[in-house]
Formats: sequence, C-alpha cells, structure tokens
Amino acid sequence: MLSYLALLPAAFAWQQRPLYSDYEFNPLEHLAGIAPYFEPNDPPRDPLPPQGCSVTQAAYLVRHAAINANSFDYESYLEPFIDKLSNTTVDWSKIPELSFLDSWSAPDIEEQSKLTRTGRLEASQLGVQMSYRYQNLKLPKNVWTSTAERTLVSAKSFVRGIEQEEDEIKVVEIYEGEESGADSLTPYKACPAYSGSTGSKQSGEYVKTYTKPIIARLQHQAPGFNWTSSDVTAMFEMCGYDTVIRGSSPFCSENLFRPDEWLQFEYSQDLQYHFNSGYGAEYSGAIGYPWLNSTMNLLTKERTDDDEDIYVSFTHRELPPMVLVALGLYNNSALTGANNINDTMPLNRVNYQRAWHSSRILPFLGNIAIERMDCAKSFGYPDGSNGTDTEYYRVLVNRVPLTLPDCYDGPQESCSREMMQGFIRERAGVVGEFSEVCNVDYNNSTDVLNIYTTNTTGKAVGR
Repeated sequence: MLSYLALLPAAFAWQQRPLYSDYEFNPLEHLAGIAPYFEPNDPPRDPLPPQGCSVTQAAYLVRHAAINANSFDYESYLEPFIDKLSNTTVDWSKIPELSFLDSWSAPDIEEQSKLTRTGRLEASQLGVQMSYRYQNLKLPKNVWTSTAERTLVSAKSFVRGIEQEEDEIKVVEIYEGEESGADSLTPYKACPAYSGSTGSKQSGEYVKTYTKPIIARLQHQAPGFNWTSSDVTAMFEMCGYDTVIRGSSPFCSENLFRPDEWLQFEYSQDLQYHFNSGYGAEYSGAIGYPWLNSTMNLLTKERTDDDEDIYVSFTHRELPPMVLVALGLYNNSALTGANNINDTMPLNRVNYQRAWHSSRILPFLGNIAIERMDCAKSFGYPDGSNGTDTEYYRVLVNRVPLTLPDCYDGPQESCSREMMQGFIRERAGVVGEFSEVCNVDYNNSTDVLNIYTTNTTGKAVGR
C-alpha cells in the first residue's frame, strides 16, 4: 500500500522541506568587547516608540568606538603571536586551512588605543542617526566624555555627525581620577574594591578547556609552530581588530574556526566580564548606579529652557555593563529563583541559554539609552497629573528595547513615572552605595554623579 506522501505531487513534497534550513553565522557578532558595532535585534522588538507615544527626552551612555587594540590584548596575545609568526620557519602555503598566513601581514596596532578610521566613521554615523531619530528634540549643547584619547575622539566624531553648524556643540571632558568617588564617567577607577584583572582567573580556566582540541588540530596541521592557548586567543581577537582596521580579516573564516568554537571564545569573554563588571562582581551595581540615578533625576525633574533634550556621554567598556547590573538587566537568574548567580556561568561548559552576552552589551560604540516618553490620552493611555498625557520611560541597549524587572506597567512594557521612581529607589537598596561597597579609603568621596549639573566648560569641535 502506497503511503500518503508517495501520492503527493513531487513539487508539493519538495515544499515540505524546512523553509529556513540555511545556516548562517557571523563571527563578528560573537567577539564580545572586540565586536564591531552591531544591533542584535534579539528579541526583534521595534525600536520606535509605542503607538501614540513620543520621545521628549533621552540620555545615552556610549562606549568609545573601535580602536586599534586594547593594550592588555595587544601585550598579552596579539604582539606575542605576531612576533612568533615573524620568527617561524613554517611554510604556511602548504597548509590549506592556514595558507593565508603565508601572505598576511599584521596591521599597524602599536598605537593601541588610537581610534580606527572605522571607529571615527561609526561615531559620526551614530550622531547622524540620533539626529534623525529625535528630529523633534533640540540638539545637545554639550556632550560629556572621559579624558582618554579614544573616548574624546569618539565624542568629537559624534558631535561632527549630529551638529548642523560648526562649533554648535561643546565637548566637556571629565577627568579620569582615582579619588573622584562616583562623580566621573570612570567611577570604577575610583573604587578600591575594583581590579581590572578580576575575572581573568575564571575566564582562563575555561580557556584551557575549550582550546585543547583546537590546539591539537592546529598542531596536527602545523607541527612546527608549538601552538598555545594564547595563540588561539590571539587568532580569535585578530578577527575583530583586523576587521575594524582594514575592513575584513582572514581570521574570521569558518575554515579556521567552526561556529561552536567562536561561541566558546565568546563565552570565555563573557566569563571575564561577568566576574569583572557584571553580576559576578559585588561592586558592579554600586558603581553603575550613580549614572542611572543622576540620569533619572535629569529626566524626571521639572523642565527648564536650559535643560538638554538629549544627554550623551562617552566612557570605556567597564561602565555600561555596571549600569545594566544596576538596572537588573541581562540577569541569568531572573525569573528562575536561583540563589547563586555564579552557578549560571559554569567554568567547564557553555551556558547557551544565558542572558549575559557581552557581544550584545558592549561592542565598540555599544550604548545604553533611557527615553522619556509622553503617551497620548487619545490612544487610551490614562491621564497624567492635571489631565495631561501620561509620562513613561523605557531602556534600550543598542536600539533594542528591554523590559525592566518589576517595572513594566506602560505601553510595550515601558514604565510609568511613578513606578520608575520607585524602581530606582528599590535598586539603590539592592546594589548599595558606592563609597561603602567600594571600601573607599580616601577623603571627600561622593556617592553622587554631579557632572551634568555642575558648571563645567566645554570646547567646541571644529571640522
């Protein structure tokens, strides 16, 4: 007896194949803090305001744009690997998977923290995009930045993109001090409890695990090179740095590393950030909270003509994830009832279901936005005070709207003014105060970020 499918026309039977069977993988979206800027759109939520709502103010915290190389990456991995390549006698041309090394030359990355051409362009594009996104808002009079060259140049490039007339917007530099308390855009530098090396031990433990089979394969292909886990890390990192300098890189080829191996590299980086500036570090939320609190004070206070419609600040990669911890976002244990968040980041295997993906959080130029919205009564939203439109707030990370824990009573899970103010107060109790949590041992510390309300002098940006 013939089966039912055997009786179907051949064309109809062909259509029963999965429609979305093509597998695609982009290594550049899994490079953690080395990833060129991208918008993950995961989940694919609409970045536009909810129907009937308009943005009346916005505040952005932006990581600097793409640089030649992070100094730690350069000194620990890239430079030793490049030197090793220049001194080897291996004939790469005879090894198909590694033949590109026969003609590849290292990019000029000795000036590690210098912004690349890609970085300057993308920072300018962010300015242009923001001017389109908020066409009904006033352009900022000031843009704030920490004083390092990579953040300062990022801020200047952004200004050149958003301003309409030359010397229209000033850049305000905030000193990266070690005794500034919370009153800076680099407050972790003023936190004695923080160490830049935190997380290296946990990440290194996993690196030893996942690189073993990769080293064995490379050793089989090129036995004369004496491969190490540091070499493997350098090759993953070179994909990102080579790309933001030259526009592409042979190190990104799937012939070199398989997709699961890229995901393992990404996870090793996620472990680093989890324990350094994420939920695995008890000080993270306390360091990120002052920016959050200061920003919400700006967005909820009674408006004056002198207030900015758009607040934009540039910082380094450490602060944005700390702000996200202060907000309770990207929490692996959210909604699970788990008591030990470090259990969600095992050191011997990948947690593929984790929320903490540093590639989505802090690529070059990664940004956190808080928007204040007015939502019209005519669309069914309840009256605000004095019969006005209702005020709501929402958070976006790289243009992806996110739902705050315990604060989603507004349209498209935004947060009403009253609920948002209560949520911010509640988070203060959860994360603690900066000086106490950081074990500050110097005088005149502060738990408050005042840079936006202090009279500071900025400099105009020329073309």
